Amino acid sequence: MPTPRAHEERLAAARLRLQQESQMWLATGGCAGPHLIPVAFVSDNDAIVTATGESSKTVRRIQETKRARVAVGTTSDVVMIDTVLDGLVPVPEVATGVADRFAAVSHDPRKMSGYVYIRLVPRRIQVWNGFHEFSGRTLMLKGEWLSDPVD
Repeated sequence: MPTPRAHEERLAAARLRLQQESQMWLATGGCAGPHLIPVAFVSDNDAIVTATGESSKTVRRIQETKRARVAVGTTSDVVMIDTVLDGLVPVPEVATGVADRFAAVSHDPRKMSGYVYIRLVPRRIQVWNGFHEFSGRTLMLKGEWLSDPVD
């Protein structure tokens, strides 16, 4: 079995992945049940920003629960993030730099009607690249990076 990466290595890998990747799975839930979609994203300081239709199931469910779960990577090398809704940002109100970066990795909501940006703030982050790293996978709790892993 491979040797697990050190805590610091996993922290660096998670931060790098959130800065360099642009595709994620976004899971929402609520009274109507779970909903999962693949979407593009960009990082904006401590937030994850994506965009989707303002009348979509995703927006309805995230308005209901104010929470979502994000997965970046593959099933064998993943950054799993539990988030809280920071806000739904109308297209004209999003920062130009964020909108430009999002348009570079996906569609451009500024050129489409009926879209809204979703700002999500990580509260818990887990990182592992195989069963050998399942222990010690939680690197962030309550929005704070941990100096020592838990699990």
